[in-house]
Amino acid sequence: MELTCLSKGDGFHYPPCHMLNISGFRVLIDCPLDLLAITIFSPVPCDVGFEASAYPSEEDAQNPIQKKQKMERQMSFDDLVCVEPWYKTVKTLHLWEVSLIDIVLISNPMGLLGLPFLTQNPRFCAKIYMTEATAKIGQLMMEDLVSMHMEFRRLHGPEDSSFPCWTKNLDGEEVPSVLKNVVFNGDDLGSWMRLYSLDDIKSCMKKVQAVKFSEEVCYNGTLVIKALSSGLDIGACNWLINGPNGSLSYVSDSILVSHHAKSFDFHGLKGADVMIYSGFSCLQTASPTDSDYISTSSDENDESLAASLLDNEESLEELEKLAFVCSCAEESADAGGSTLITITRVGIVLQLLELMSNSLESSSLKVPIFVISSVAEELLAYANTIPEWLCEQRQEKLISGEPSFGHLQFIKDKKIHLFPAIHSPNLITSWQEPCILFAPHWSLRLGPSVQLLQRWREDPKSLLVLEDGISSGLGLLPFRPIAMKILQCSFRSGIRLQKLPSLLSLLKPKIVLVPDVVNQRINLSAIKTTSILNYSENKTLSLARIADNADVEIMAELATKLSWKKLRQRENFGIARLKGELVMENGKQRLVSGLDQEEDSGKTRPLRHWGSVAPETLLDALMKMSVTGSIEHSIGENGSEDKSIIHLTNPSSGMVETSEMCTTIITDDETVASKIFQAIDGILDGI
Repeated sequence: MELTCLSKGDGFHYPPCHMLNISGFRVLIDCPLDLLAITIFSPVPCDVGFEASAYPSEEDAQNPIQKKQKMERQMSFDDLVCVEPWYKTVKTLHLWEVSLIDIVLISNPMGLLGLPFLTQNPRFCAKIYMTEATAKIGQLMMEDLVSMHMEFRRLHGPEDSSFPCWTKNLDGEEVPSVLKNVVFNGDDLGSWMRLYSLDDIKSCMKKVQAVKFSEEVCYNGTLVIKALSSGLDIGACNWLINGPNGSLSYVSDSILVSHHAKSFDFHGLKGADVMIYSGFSCLQTASPTDSDYISTSSDENDESLAASLLDNEESLEELEKLAFVCSCAEESADAGGSTLITITRVGIVLQLLELMSNSLESSSLKVPIFVISSVAEELLAYANTIPEWLCEQRQEKLISGEPSFGHLQFIKDKKIHLFPAIHSPNLITSWQEPCILFAPHWSLRLGPSVQLLQRWREDPKSLLVLEDGISSGLGLLPFRPIAMKILQCSFRSGIRLQKLPSLLSLLKPKIVLVPDVVNQRINLSAIKTTSILNYSENKTLSLARIADNADVEIMAELATKLSWKKLRQRENFGIARLKGELVMENGKQRLVSGLDQEEDSGKTRPLRHWGSVAPETLLDALMKMSVTGSIEHSIGENGSEDKSIIHLTNPSSGMVETSEMCTTIITDDETVASKIFQAIDGILDGI
């Protein structure tokens, strides 16, 4: 087995990407886009730019790295690239021959956004697997991205070049390093692509085989693949791959207890031969503290380990964050300011809409909630039709006759208003300020958020809600000076480092592959039952084998016809002879049909023997048959015994040469040859 980490990603919006070689098949796990890279582009044409302050601001410059950037040269709005945005795929992925990829596994909707770049290649022929919810939500997200991009083209004009010529202007010494790092990271310009089209998305999704949680699918009769819920978002999953050489689990960024999505599936991942842990996102918000080095006692049982993992502390913290966002939006509205929420994580948006509507309903504020997105109506409707992908509490609500999420009723009551675009005629007639508005894109470079930020940026009573991960300095650069209040939120996107030892102790994999940066931050040595190996970005890690023994299944009808013979040289070990066919079926090796065994093994000369011949023992057996001789030992180059030769002298000459590999009989006397064979047959087990 081989594992190559193509990219460790940057958290939820840019998940990791791995290439795996298992049982001779090459498997690509996730194919995201680095959408943070588009922050180097200007959201407005250069000729209509507005006054902007230099970057970094005073508060941003407290960071040592940003201080260095300020010393180099303060970054301004004019430094941004003023062309149609290009999009950055996984580094080095374009260097792989796509025709050699056999399988693509997508763990969550964000891991799907770069897939059309692969599928539009005529040599691509891999099988693509993802959950039904990931396929639907991911497709809507890609369509919304294309819609926002086309709106940019209509307003600012297209970039006609087939190569990113704008990179030539960013290679000078005077260009701020923050831009250079984004563009030339790894000196790899081949990962910059022009965005795909709606037709490319449709063609891509036609190649997808959607699966349900815990549904087994078999690839080429060899690998059995299963998706297991990860709890990260609706439809997000981990992967279990069973093959003839053992089992492998891939644990992506996960959340153990979720208030909207189906929770993490522990049971399905237990006991894998190899586990790949790809949770890089836990490093984005966690700082190295003594608590990062908590180890797990081997005496703890599975129940106590599960209880420690499933505590509600983290999920309650998440709800408190959501409630805080709602309270800040209410405060702004009460002061006469509007709130712009650019979060695009589906689960977070659904919960915020529900909490925000309930909070406003219980207050005296009459503030409308607008959602502006080309896919808002379809996405919100879909969220209430997929109970199997949701947490137990929301499933129970649906069973009791209530909608899974409360936004449906609020839409009917016209407390939440959905519009496909900011220039929709109905939005213009319904517009009211102050308001609370959900609008993509979280990068602040595409979509309605650009125009709305231009409208409210000078209003100190208004509020901008950003998701953690985007640099407020570079992200807000085109809109400075900005008087709006800014709330930057960090939501869970992975398992906390402190819980990783408990998770591994509960799942009990034989071998665990973890990112080297994770292993540097937390002590995993206490997990004595598991072998821990590190892997690094853009390096290949090889495992000689992932299981000690390969199993072979024999049909019951075939097994009952076998004549088993116990071996004398190995206790409790039996051997039988048959003629059949070894086939691969559903990831398992099976012996089928073709039974051809002699009816009476006692009357038939054994043709196959088990074991090796000791020359002294063989000579003793021959002497009992009146065949005499002497032994000559040959020494190899390394000083060890290489082979032995028995020189026969009576009743006729001959030679028996024995080694670890074979035994050779040389004689002109058929009677002597027969006696030698009988002696060997009496020493070794034969069938």
